[in-house]
Amino acid sequence: MSDHQGGAIREEPMAGESEGLLAAEPAARRDGPASRACSVPALGRIAEPRRHARAADRPVEWLIAEEVPVAMVYNGRSRMVMMASPADLEDFGIGFSVTEEIITRAEDIEAIEVVSHDDGFAIEMTVDMERVAKWRLKRRGITGRTGCGLCGVSTLRDAVRKPHRIEAPLAVGRAAAERALAALPDWQPMNSENRSVHAAAWCSPDGEILEAREDVGRHNALDKLIGSLLRSGRDPSAGFVALSSRCSFELVQKAAAVGVPYLVTISAPTVMALSLAEAAGMRLAARAPDGIIEFDGVAQRN
Repeated sequence: MSDHQGGAIREEPMAGESEGLLAAEPAARRDGPASRACSVPALGRIAEPRRHARAADRPVEWLIAEEVPVAMVYNGRSRMVMMASPADLEDFGIGFSVTEEIITRAEDIEAIEVVSHDDGFAIEMTVDMERVAKWRLKRRGITGRTGCGLCGVSTLRDAVRKPHRIEAPLAVGRAAAERALAALPDWQPMNSENRSVHAAAWCSPDGEILEAREDVGRHNALDKLIGSLLRSGRDPSAGFVALSSRCSFELVQKAAAVGVPYLVTISAPTVMALSLAEAAGMRLAARAPDGIIEFDGVAQRN
């Protein structure tokens, strides 16, 4: 579930909102039809200030985020269904497959196609089964809800995996983390319309945002970002990631899977997220009232 609230009032009807939903777009972008297509109008009423007894509600058109089923299909067999924003789905399929350790490299996907169905989308991937972690597929069989990063796992071992160790730590100052969070809203065209989705951004060590992706689910946004980086041949460990959410443990697992050395989030990490980050050698930071706090680890309890 999104940590954001609200939406954007729109007085005029939207035109062409569904065009270009899966069209190719620049890898790094601040705006684009794929993002705008994920908001649709809903009718409602908003209360006017009650300056006198006869004040009436005003009808409005309120933009709300789309949330659709997306099936992950490997070699013709649907393995799990996620709820996601219907944009950047090729990025999503690649990023999800790598961060969930179903495959180890984006190149293990030989072909990928997004297919539209009446009730959602299917990301159809052709993979070399010799390179697939088959045990990761066999234990998944339920829908992954938008706010759930467990994606249909059925055992405790699958839910909390031992994170990969970060091989190349990155020097990121608090000023860089603050710069990235301050710039993040400018990279959220979808959220500027509906105020309901998360963003994940890849940043240079000095805090410049180089690429971003959005989704109703924070973990989906991260998967889409990672998938885009891997598709374009960029090394996620060469920068850090900023997220418009709290830092939950599955974000640490996913980022560690591709070597991201530093995560900064709007809200603080959970205890499990910080514990996993310690085990991975990953640095976590979050926005605080007086700036950016970098976490050194979980304090020992008496």
